[in-house]
Amino acid sequence: MFCHGFLSSEDRCTALTTSLFRVDKNADGRITVEEVKEIIALSASANKLSKIKERADEYAALIMEELDPKNLGYIELESLESLLLQTPSEAVARSTITHSSKLSKALSMRLAPSKDTSPLRHYWLQFTFFVQENWKRIWVAGLWLSICIALFIWKFIQYRNRAVFNIMGYCVATAKGAAETLKFNMALVLFPVCRNTITWIRSKTKIGAVVPFNDNINFHKVIAAGVAVGVVLHAGAHLTCDFPLLLHASDAKYEPMKPFFGETRPPNYWWFVKGTAGWTGIVMVVLMSISFVLAQPWFRRNKLKDTNPLKKMTGFNAFWFTHHLFAIVYALLIVHGTSLYLTKEWYKKTVRSLSTTLYINANR
Repeated sequence: MFCHGFLSSEDRCTALTTSLFRVDKNADGRITVEEVKEIIALSASANKLSKIKERADEYAALIMEELDPKNLGYIELESLESLLLQTPSEAVARSTITHSSKLSKALSMRLAPSKDTSPLRHYWLQFTFFVQENWKRIWVAGLWLSICIALFIWKFIQYRNRAVFNIMGYCVATAKGAAETLKFNMALVLFPVCRNTITWIRSKTKIGAVVPFNDNINFHKVIAAGVAVGVVLHAGAHLTCDFPLLLHASDAKYEPMKPFFGETRPPNYWWFVKGTAGWTGIVMVVLMSISFVLAQPWFRRNKLKDTNPLKKMTGFNAFWFTHHLFAIVYALLIVHGTSLYLTKEWYKKTVRSLSTTLYINANR
């Protein structure tokens, strides 16, 4: 498959065959799993197939599983040569219903693309390769995104049917929908970086077969991006839309709002900002913004020029210490949640605060 996939000439096929014999260092005609890894890694590197190179260990194990069913610890050089030099059609014919054979077939087709030049077939193969290599990431990210969308829609519809909608309209529905996703993501964002917990789950359970724990940092970044989107929608809708609309509402429209904002209409914009819900929200946004900015690769890796005055304020230490500002953010989140204007029932506020506290303790 190497030869037919990206070694176009007979000379290169001969070179591959020669390299196979060179890998057999003791010249006994037997290839170990380490030698198989070496062949895959070198070939993938030479042909810029980074995903194959990253999974060299996995593919080597699959090849050994297929060619060494008796677990002898080695395979015959001729068998490996036959597998590596097969065409895509031969790879398809060779495959069976077993898991290892299916992935061996995928490896063969990945390294030996079809001669069919149809653009549709090309893109379809690229799509199938992508799914095969990233299916764990796809379903986890899809589940996370589905939960975020469901929470947003649920809270959006809830406020769409409340009296406050007559004054603040879709602004308040958007703000509350975003707030619901923020509660979920703020609770979840710590989990991917809980190394002890992840190590325990990976070693004590079989969840690792379907969950890509090695991508925990990337998932942490994805959730952080979700938090950023939620903050923009929630804070933006409140500060630029909800508060001004309430201040300029007619007396008749304000009447249903008296149980939430008082018998007298708030006198000015500052009334909202200096309130507990207002100042805690603003402080949280500022702290999260600092942490988010300094976590970006450009600042975390201190890539700024020496002449840049911000250089002394960046680097890994700055990233590390500013990330600990989230301890303050979580404390403020509890205070913020108990000071909501439109929620007066104590049990709803308590549930929100307790859920945040429990998530923090679970993620420590």
